[in-house]
Amino acid sequence: MSDKFRDKLESFENQFPNRDYEIEIVCPEFTSVCPKTGQPDFGTLTFQYIPGKLCVELKSLKMYLQAFRNEGIFYENVTNSILNDFVAVIDPKWVLLTARFTPRGGISSIIRVEHKAAD
Repeated sequence: MSDKFRDKLESFENQFPNRDYEIEIVCPEFTSVCPKTGQPDFGTLTFQYIPGKLCVELKSLKMYLQAFRNEGIFYENVTNSILNDFVAVIDPKWVLLTARFTPRGGISSIIRVEHKAAD
């Protein structure tokens, strides 16, 4: 699904690839569309990652996430698709993506997906 947006993600060289350090990026304005109702979904995405050779370029991440604004996709699918694209482009040592969606119908959802690089 999201691989059509993957080319929007850019990276830059990690100047400290031999040191494990964590980067946290909070994106509080994520939007997509519920494929059942057509109503907008709103959420906060939090990326926590230990970079390998590359770091994500923030403006490109913003543009990538905005591409989902009109996409009809379930919470679980969009969260996993975003992680797949992030891993494909950045190849981090470790990443945890937490997607906290605002309540709809009195129910809120938090989706967490994690990736660990093979040793």
